Amino acid sequence: MKPHYKLETFEGPLDLLLHLIDKAEIDIYNIPISEITEQYLEVLSTMQELELEVTSEFLVMAATLLAIKSQLLLPKPPPLELDDMLFDDDDFDPRAELVQKLLEYRKYKAIAEELRDKELARSLIYTREPEDLTPYVREVEVNPVEGLDVADLVIAFQRALRKAKSRNTVTKIRRDEISVKERMREVVTLLGKRGGKLMFSRLFDYEMTREEIVVTFMALLELMKTKHIVCYQQRLFDDIVIQQREGGNPIEIPSDEIDY
Repeated sequence: MKPHYKLETFEGPLDLLLHLIDKAEIDIYNIPISEITEQYLEVLSTMQELELEVTSEFLVMAATLLAIKSQLLLPKPPPLELDDMLFDDDDFDPRAELVQKLLEYRKYKAIAEELRDKELARSLIYTREPEDLTPYVREVEVNPVEGLDVADLVIAFQRALRKAKSRNTVTKIRRDEISVKERMREVVTLLGKRGGKLMFSRLFDYEMTREEIVVTFMALLELMKTKHIVCYQQRLFDDIVIQQREGGNPIEIPSDEIDY
């Protein structure tokens, strides 16, 4: 009587072969090739009778099993003696490569099953979608001058003076001196031309004298004091940003307060 098989879905020939080995409780390191080959061919025959698709991979494995079976049935050749060394084919097992493939497949199959179980367990966990808590977050006003004080301006001022001092002294015609109030107007004009924002280093050029640098520094302090501008740094030691205050009226220089 021909045995009846409850056919399962096998992922490939190694999956089928491993199924037959586990079902027969056979030691994978000592596979009875003759028995397993017969069972394997019977399963393939049943699959073909049921008009199931048998891919070339299954047929290649069948040919491999038959080849191993033939090698085991052939008489062993006598030992070879080469250069005083004796080589015996008894140590060669034609099943070794197949056993190695089965062991690797079993390892990866176990890992895949473990991941599948974790995926199933995770699918049974239901979570709520995160709510938008933005309306409950307190708005923190950013202080544009936080971390920046007069000392930072003094450091930048000293750096500008060092640059002026390091220049070669040459004879040149001195320009007319300008007052702090005039320099304030110039800074305000530059801010207007540059969209209300200006870098500190842009206020100093190579031809400026020490007196002009000092006047520029005093003009910035007065503009900060009268709350016409704010100064801040993006990062420590970066160039200082001079920015016109937003939301206010056009900057007017109080002539009665500044007379120098």
